[in-house]
Amino acid sequence: MERYLFAADIGGTTSRIGFFTLDAAPPATPPASSSPPGHPTIPSATPPGSAPAPRVLRTLSLPTAAASGFPDLLAHAFAAAPEFVPERCRLGVFAVAGAVRGGFCRPPNIAWSVDVRDAVAFGFVHAALVNDFAAQAYGSKSPAADNALTLQPRRADLPEGVAAVIGAGTGLGHCALVPDGLGGWIAAPSEAGHAGFPFVGGDENAFGEHLRRTLNLPFCHAEAVVSGAGLASLYSYVTGEEVAPRDVPARLAESPRTVETFARFYGRAARNYALAVLSLSGVMVTGGVAARSPELVRHPAFLAEFRNSRAYGDVLSGMAVRLNRDENLGLFGAALYGARTLRNSFRS
Repeated sequence: MERYLFAADIGGTTSRIGFFTLDAAPPATPPASSSPPGHPTIPSATPPGSAPAPRVLRTLSLPTAAASGFPDLLAHAFAAAPEFVPERCRLGVFAVAGAVRGGFCRPPNIAWSVDVRDAVAFGFVHAALVNDFAAQAYGSKSPAADNALTLQPRRADLPEGVAAVIGAGTGLGHCALVPDGLGGWIAAPSEAGHAGFPFVGGDENAFGEHLRRTLNLPFCHAEAVVSGAGLASLYSYVTGEEVAPRDVPARLAESPRTVETFARFYGRAARNYALAVLSLSGVMVTGGVAARSPELVRHPAFLAEFRNSRAYGDVLSGMAVRLNRDENLGLFGAALYGARTLRNSFRS
């Protein structure tokens, strides 16, 4: 009986579900790794003799808020794909938008928590929970990233190093991929979206104070600014017109100031994270905001702000910066994570 890998990328707005097959025989002995516990290594490319990436059979999208909880989301997924049953999906990998601790996550932008024990109770024999941007980072090393748009090419003289992923959507996610010295990567998820956002100059500070008061925040954190809700707040501040976040992309052409300002904010967030982790292997921009409105990162203000550093402008100008164009990047990353880290369990 063929067995499947079930992967889910559970976001604040949308949950993407995928059913995958691991139809090639895995290696008899997994490669040695220096990764610390809880931080599995993922190869940057499939080395000779190792198993290929999982092959997708079907994907679907579900509104996260339509589920009353994590088990209900799983029930909705299998109801929408009745040709798959939990008993044949022995391996479940769940990427979730929040900090993961011991197989548990209480996402800041979802009304319910995610506990890996619920997946086992649902019928999965082996299950794993991973931060959604760790999955995005793994996905950036998968074929799902092949069609990414180059915003800034990599300069040949720049050495290899850490790779970074940043993405604005319901929130603002971050993850770094650190080379493990064995040809693979170790994911280092971050909650930098909840750190303070640096405004510059009177106009920006006035907007920041407006946002802080409007949202009743102790300080203006990054994802209040660089996110779908942040874009809507900026549009409202600039135009005086209240618009729901889902409706803003269709109106951006009416407000060039909104586009330029948000591009500058996004470039600043990307620059600050690139400097924080020294992402010499480049930055991948993901998330629904730029996917729906690519002009927000293609605007010259994005790269101008990204490169704006007195000490490290030359390094930043040499970093590859790419825009993801595959909405299932995190889903494929979660599947790849599962295939590489749980493969021996899958055989049992």
